[in-house]
Amino acid sequence: MVIETFRQGAAPIYERFAEKGRQAPEGLTYLDSWIDAGLNRCFQLMECDDLSLLQRWVAAWEDLTRFEIVPVTPSAVTAEAVNATPA
Repeated sequence: MVIETFRQGAAPIYERFAEKGRQAPEGLTYLDSWIDAGLNRCFQLMECDDLSLLQRWVAAWEDLTRFEIVPVTPSAVTAEAVNATPA
């Protein structure tokens, strides 16, 4: 999960996206995103096997947004792992 906090609001983000696209390197997959009601933050679900791909993508946008990257796992996978752990 990528939490972006826009440095100058949403407008510059959407302008660059319209001009250059997502700028994600091949192998970094965009899954979905949500914008908060105040247009200040974006929550994006991204997927990759190579962390350096995520770092390259962040570098292309860091002038417009601050990033917090939180590794997440689907709940079903976590439940399976927890239930498989001996007591």
